[in-house]
Amino acid sequence: MKIAIIGCGNMGMAFAKSFLQYDLVKKDDLLLIEKSADRSQALKSEKAGIVVDTIGPHVGEADLIILSVKPQDFNSVHEALRDVMRPTQVVLSIMAGIPIAQIQEKLGHPLVIRAMPNTPAMLGMGITGFTAAKEVDLTNLRRVENLINATGRSIFLEDESMLDAVTALSGSGPAYFYYVVKAMIDAGKQMGFDDAVSALLVKQTMLGAYHLINTSDKSLDELIKAVASKGGTTEAALREFENGCLSDTLVAGIKAAQIRSTELSKG
Repeated sequence: MKIAIIGCGNMGMAFAKSFLQYDLVKKDDLLLIEKSADRSQALKSEKAGIVVDTIGPHVGEADLIILSVKPQDFNSVHEALRDVMRPTQVVLSIMAGIPIAQIQEKLGHPLVIRAMPNTPAMLGMGITGFTAAKEVDLTNLRRVENLINATGRSIFLEDESMLDAVTALSGSGPAYFYYVVKAMIDAGKQMGFDDAVSALLVKQTMLGAYHLINTSDKSLDELIKAVASKGGTTEAALREFENGCLSDTLVAGIKAAQIRSTELSKG
């Protein structure tokens, strides 16, 4: 299988490196198109694939084209791409906010799959929601799903509009966790720990809590209750969170991200 990746930033390279790691594509069959001279030179040094700086006939040789440019840059690449595409090629877009119909129209090409990964894909621990145009057959859909799963896990959505919810929940989700971790570290510093000790306490707590969530047969409410004894320290903290409507604020923030994603997809 030959793959061309247009736009080799963090997400584009997360996909590229995962494909190579699991031997899903050979370096000679991986075409990396990167317009930034500095970035292009770095990719050549890494020898992650065949690196070029422009879209040309070589892109037409790929079985799969991955669009990982910034959404605002799509208008500057779609004409060049349209000129070299073949009817049997599949396009996988990981551009936020640009719907399948718009990609099909700009490229004059029906075989489009749209996905929303998140940054843990760079470690092979991402979660990606994806959907496809009705013209994409099951064989191509499964091939692309297999490639996506090299970056972590995936979930297929029949309704494309649900990608806005995926964007809000898991696409933006890592930032929410970083926000909470940062607040906890700041609390530790205010209580007298230096940066390094506070960060260690919080990061290891988060790591352990994640593994308990993932392996325990208890519900989240039960896990909370197991820590929060009656009249104890945890209960005091949780009461303060409730008084400040922390849960409601988090939910409202995530819904605001969904609304913004929908606005962006409508242009």
